[in-house]
Amino acid sequence: MATPHDSARLRGIGTTIFAEMSSLAEATGAINLGQGFPDTDGPAVVLEAAVEAIRSGRNQYPPGAGIPELRAAIATHQRRFWGLEFDPEDEVLVTAGATEALTASILAFCDPGDEVVVFEPTYDTYTAAIALAGATQRVVTLHEPDWSIDLDALRAVFTTRTKVLVLNSPHNPTGKVFTRQELTLLAELCVEHDVVAVTDEVYEHLVYDGVHVPLASLPGMRARTISISSAGKTFSLTGWKIGWACASPALLTSVRAVKQHLTYVNGAPFQPAVALGLALDDGYYEGLRASLRDKRDLLCDGLATAGLDVLRPAGTYFATVALEPGTDGLAWCRSLPERAGVVAIPVGVFYEDPARGSHLVRFTFCKRDEVLTDAVARLKALAP
Repeated sequence: MATPHDSARLRGIGTTIFAEMSSLAEATGAINLGQGFPDTDGPAVVLEAAVEAIRSGRNQYPPGAGIPELRAAIATHQRRFWGLEFDPEDEVLVTAGATEALTASILAFCDPGDEVVVFEPTYDTYTAAIALAGATQRVVTLHEPDWSIDLDALRAVFTTRTKVLVLNSPHNPTGKVFTRQELTLLAELCVEHDVVAVTDEVYEHLVYDGVHVPLASLPGMRARTISISSAGKTFSLTGWKIGWACASPALLTSVRAVKQHLTYVNGAPFQPAVALGLALDDGYYEGLRASLRDKRDLLCDGLATAGLDVLRPAGTYFATVALEPGTDGLAWCRSLPERAGVVAIPVGVFYEDPARGSHLVRFTFCKRDEVLTDAVARLKALAP
């Protein structure tokens, strides 16, 4: 709740929809397909590495940029999967999850009056960070059912005031994987308008249809892109909050200057464990993708048999359902735990004008198969 003492920048920033819906799940005992966290832990070898790090005394402040072995592992990962070369000494920064890296990047490069281009539905962290920087959010709407972009609208949103582009691909909440053609246009616009690109790539290994193309790999973008990811989604360890940013020294120095006054450092014993995880063989990454693809199909097929219009995602671990036009998705989600014992997220809250997405709701499928099967059975009971 706002108070008379709040900064103007806090207006409109309240409790997140994820906190509200997770609290509702806890209060009702409903199956939580709202907030995107797995209900099983990541690879045992990574967990054991963290335990060993704790036991061996790696519990004090790590270096401000992250421990050398993790920064080296991140650089190796970027080269191995995406063909991107980063110097671990001055082009890799370890952060408190991708959220801190994103927030620090926006704060580092935006002043009041600057504009930041985002795609809607927009993950709420971006909106909050832009507001805290005093900048102005400019949205480009993704159009269902295939989440296409109006290219003329995209070109028009870039102006002399545009300072930053925030790109999330694979995209939460839609599951869209931006195509090379779309990314090429974005790169051209960034170069033309001298814009810094902040790319949220936490779902980089969760692509089922199409391919993930890092924006930094396109012509003209390596020197103007901050590539951000984290261990949370890749290793099913969302509570560890180990993320990273990779960029040229000129950009990363500014991000680090902000980051050091946010958390300074975090997760000392988790950092060597994540370094080990990043070095896992291809079988791990392929198995993760295959497992989540199967879960996607289990949930989406089940939602369809429950009579819901499912927009099957190309990536991430979220599926969107389009309700009947005119349906109040927020009210629908708030009543769903009582009606069906399931929690979902209303997508309208991720739009500048909530009415544009009021009929959309999001379910996560990063749960055990038996949980998804149970949730689908409950939702089927609602079918007419």
